[in-house]
Amino acid sequence: MINAAVVGLGWWGQNILKNLLNSPVIKPVLGVDPLEQARASVAALGVETATRFEDALATPGIDAVILCTPQELHAEQIVAAARAGRHVFCEKPLCTTAADAEGALAAVQKAGVQLGIGHERRFEPAVIEMRKRFAAGEFGNPLLLEGNFSQDLFLNLPPDNWRLSKTVNPAGPLSATGIHMVDLAIAFLGRPTSVWARLSQLGSHFENGDTISITLGFESGATAILGAVLATPFMGRLALLGSKGWMEIRDRSHPQNSTGWDVISVHRDENPISAFYPPHAAVRDNLEAFGRAALGEAPYPVTPDEMLANVRSFEAIQRSVKSGGIENI
Repeated sequence: MINAAVVGLGWWGQNILKNLLNSPVIKPVLGVDPLEQARASVAALGVETATRFEDALATPGIDAVILCTPQELHAEQIVAAARAGRHVFCEKPLCTTAADAEGALAAVQKAGVQLGIGHERRFEPAVIEMRKRFAAGEFGNPLLLEGNFSQDLFLNLPPDNWRLSKTVNPAGPLSATGIHMVDLAIAFLGRPTSVWARLSQLGSHFENGDTISITLGFESGATAILGAVLATPFMGRLALLGSKGWMEIRDRSHPQNSTGWDVISVHRDENPISAFYPPHAAVRDNLEAFGRAALGEAPYPVTPDEMLANVRSFEAIQRSVKSGGIENI
């Protein structure tokens, strides 16, 4: 069992903590947040609380920290936790620059601790099935990946929330949901080499944009076309087209409260096949995979190279948004 401190008790931090309350792998023993109201919500669940990140590192018996903090803090917090001998699970994005990510990964490797990343969409059963079937060659060579992860949950946030800040979070739809699609594209297609992206503010008051489109080119020659909108009702879709057929996954609801996935697969000269995948706790699966890796029981399925490729893409996408042109990754 891994004893963990959840640092940052906002919407997603509390969601993670609740996911772990009955976990046989990770036990949340401390919740950390400077805001009294957030701490009170966690204390009501029977979990001890503290006000500072440093308190988590100073508390005896804490094996790991789970970072749900603003993204500009991730790099220094990962390094500090690693130096303190704590395993680290970090919400996405891992870091905001490739240089920071390289430093964080180096610190983790030097300390011999495990690093996990909040890309839970890899752990959805339909996505796992799609990866297995494409890896087996069932649909031929991967040609084009299409992905969309959109929602309107942020319309209820106050304007001063960091998620809506053009300074702290200059491409809001990217860090909110688009980065998950980038991770899935990397998981399926390998190393990205170039990107063209466009950011707009079309349906909200968000100063850091509400609509992003991303075209990623990959070393293999394949392409990913990705979208993320923060001013439309929920939509989740992932499709991978191959030389012998294709497979598409559609979310029935937001992954936070999943009601399952509808899947269609097509092989050349055959009728489409439809399937339903019931709800599954992918967030918890990701965290427990991290916990098992920290215990030395199994490798963590997201590699450091993939984490770094994601951050490099994150940085290049923001460069493309500013330049309006194609940027190398």
